[in-house]
Amino acid sequence: AESYPGPSLIIGYAPCVNHGIKGGMGNTREQQKNAVEAGYWNLYRYDPGRAEEGKNPFVLDSGKPKTGFRDFLMSEVRFSSLYKKDPVLAEKLFAEAEQEAMERYEIYRKLSME
Repeated sequence: AESYPGPSLIIGYAPCVNHGIKGGMGNTREQQKNAVEAGYWNLYRYDPGRAEEGKNPFVLDSGKPKTGFRDFLMSEVRFSSLYKKDPVLAEKLFAEAEQEAMERYEIYRKLSME
């Protein structure tokens, strides 16, 4: 974003107190890392300047998810409280969220290859 001579947008996963990180707010960096490793959050860049160099402007920086998606969800009170309240609904929603996250990763992976 810094090197691009035009407007830039940075979108990040920023846990807050309302997420209810089980280890506390002192663990936000670890929680961000866990979000990426679980596939909950993807790291990517889009730099139009790369196209001028003959390179793909879309770069996927995060790799294939390597930790449990649901384990990540359960590490935040906002998700684990839903599970405690209605396990059946939570399982349905967690499965849908995981499927969508994996599909999104595959789309990003393909975009980064073109």
